[in-house]
Amino acid sequence: MQTAVELLVEKSKSLGRLPKKSDFDSETVCFIKQKLGPWPRALEKAGLKNE
Repeated sequence: MQTAVELLVEKSKSLGRLPKKSDFDSETVCFIKQKLGPWPRALEKAGLKNE
């Protein structure tokens, strides 16, 4: 099983942009938010977005 950070980073690379919640199924969104917090914070923790 991939970590939440890995899921975000891989999706970002494949899309060529910041991933949105709509780019994942609802189960994956819940997993990411559970591990990393609200979506903007999750993107920051994954190193994809500056604070």
